[in-house]
Amino acid sequence: MYFVLIIFVAAILIILTSVQTVQQGTVSVITVFGKYKRIMQPGLNLKIPIIEQVYKRISIQNRSVELEFQAVTIDQANVYFKSMLLFSVMDQEDDTIQRVAFKFFSEKDLMQALIRTIEGSIRAFVASKKQAEVLASRKEIVDFVKDQIDHTLSTWGYHLQDLQINDITFDQAIIESMSKVVASNNLKAAAENEGQALLITKTKAAEAEGNAIKISAEAEKQAALLRGEGVALFRQAVAKGMSNAAEEMKQANLDTNVILFSMWTEAVKNFAEYGKGNVIFLDGSPNGMEATMKQIQAMMIKKENEAK
Repeated sequence: MYFVLIIFVAAILIILTSVQTVQQGTVSVITVFGKYKRIMQPGLNLKIPIIEQVYKRISIQNRSVELEFQAVTIDQANVYFKSMLLFSVMDQEDDTIQRVAFKFFSEKDLMQALIRTIEGSIRAFVASKKQAEVLASRKEIVDFVKDQIDHTLSTWGYHLQDLQINDITFDQAIIESMSKVVASNNLKAAAENEGQALLITKTKAAEAEGNAIKISAEAEKQAALLRGEGVALFRQAVAKGMSNAAEEMKQANLDTNVILFSMWTEAVKNFAEYGKGNVIFLDGSPNGMEATMKQIQAMMIKKENEAK
């Protein structure tokens, strides 16, 4: 009876130990007498009791780790980084899972090697840059690190999914000096912009003044031309009127000097009416008229002689 009970219990234990459940998102590495045998996929699996052992359970999900470290630029400035690393197992192939399972003694050793590799790559990049270039090189740093360590991680069975640099800071003294440089550059740019604006304003004002002078001169020229034409027409009209009047007076046997006297008195009247208070020295007597007319006639004769 006891023997049967022992056999029954042993059978139950064998059945229980031969059934293995693997959680979703993980795989189990099976060894036989310490040697790699096979991989158990997620779900219900069977294994040979006692002979087959579960060596390690490996997560195939994405994993993240936060990094904080310091680097030194080529101009000896301390740079402090805060970053987040996202990585995962490359695939579920036997060769990949073997590398993941047997490359490192423990998970702690893997993380230490991974973190130090990332930090070393970033430090190597920063060491070739000046402090002013680091802030603008965030994407370049990420690309450089991926190119540098992707091959190394593949030999471990892992793949770098993403590297995010969340914060880049400097020593307080450097931050203050950089702020002063930015402030001075802003003041310089503002002064240059103000100078350019003033130059443009003055240039436009000078152009406007020049255009105004040009327009005024053109208008004055046109006005002078029109005045000349008006004077010429006036003279023609006066000459024609005087000629007609003289002809009529001649036919009536009247003295033509009456025309000159009438023009003289009309001129004196206009001087008085439109002079606007200006002082004009004029001999309004008949003798004065005669002397003035003789002077005009002498000037006309001289002009005709010069023309000949």
